[in-house]
Amino acid sequence: MTTRILPVVGDSDTARSLITLLSQLPDTEPLRPVPDSTTLLDTLAALANESVTGLPEVVVIHEGVGPLPALELIHEVALRFPAVGVVLVSAAPSPDLYAAAMDAGARGLAGLPASFDELAGRVAAAAQWAAGMRRHLGAGESVPQGPGGRVVAVCGAKGGVGGTLLATQLALAAQRSGQFERGVVLVDLDLLCGDVGSYFDVQFRRSVADLAGIADITPQVLAEAVFTHETGLSMLIAPAEGERGEDVTDATARQLLTAVRSRYDVVIVDCGSQMNGANATAVEMADVALLVTTPDVIAVRAVNRMVRMWDRLRIRKAQDTWTVINRHSRASHIQPQLVARITGTQVAGNVIPAGFKELRESMDAGRVQDLDPRGQVRRAMWSLAAELGLAAAPAAPSGRRRGRRS
Repeated sequence: MTTRILPVVGDSDTARSLITLLSQLPDTEPLRPVPDSTTLLDTLAALANESVTGLPEVVVIHEGVGPLPALELIHEVALRFPAVGVVLVSAAPSPDLYAAAMDAGARGLAGLPASFDELAGRVAAAAQWAAGMRRHLGAGESVPQGPGGRVVAVCGAKGGVGGTLLATQLALAAQRSGQFERGVVLVDLDLLCGDVGSYFDVQFRRSVADLAGIADITPQVLAEAVFTHETGLSMLIAPAEGERGEDVTDATARQLLTAVRSRYDVVIVDCGSQMNGANATAVEMADVALLVTTPDVIAVRAVNRMVRMWDRLRIRKAQDTWTVINRHSRASHIQPQLVARITGTQVAGNVIPAGFKELRESMDAGRVQDLDPRGQVRRAMWSLAAELGLAAAPAAPSGRRRGRRS
């Protein structure tokens, strides 16, 4: 089998010497070199759109390539095109550079000027990796299509109404239920200022933005982007740099949600409160769409605006939307029946009481999984999960609790 090698070298002299050496390797076919990172990514994307089998088995990246630094470029290639093996070549190879290259996703590091044996060994190892990945991925098959798991979109009628906390608790309740063989994933599509990672104190190098522009979100690519929490809950978090959220288009969101619902039984999507193409797509694709509001005039008006906009854009009809009332109390002037009448939506039977003191310690610690199971807020949210068919109803608390009113 012939190994196709694509060199990525900006310097013409280095390119000529590298091509000469690559041409001497047995059973290899050096391709025309590309001069920079942008050309490489565009070239690989175009080839992948036709067929993964059209991709070169090995990409050899020179350390001086630009405009994207070599290690960042390796990371991008490894994430977006896992069926390609990457070799980094450097004039000053070192143990630290080797470790950094491996962390980025390279399959080898060779020095310059490279010896025949060294380069042959690195290319062979990368080609073997590529062949194994292509067998694992079924020669480039996409994630299976089909209805798959159930998607629940959670949107805030406006900022600060508690949508993210509700999304986390619905996901935890579904995961804890143990009834979903393929598991539960929590997707943060609040792309500019998503807080799912903060609520769980998760710091992870990958995010939903890393899936933008990928032609095929294969199982391997998806697995690279998912963080598995100590609770067993899977997460796709929002990018730490909010501006990267602009890379996630409606097409990306559609492809992403198709992929995750094919992999998981339950997909909880935190859509935030600011509509864009990506989270509008999530609302459209969702089996259940929840709008979270507080029982006050401003928030209920925001619900009304949101459902009217969804209807105008033909995303979802009001009668197909659930409204969840958060921070409710008997003293609230706006009661569930009024919300239903004003908005034309279904109002969830489980309203969530106000309970800041109950939440504060766990939220400040970034451990929302530790909310007291006897607490009124957590019980109400998990009861809502049961109402949605995501979990069994929580057991009644044993004994009386004191000093927990808020």
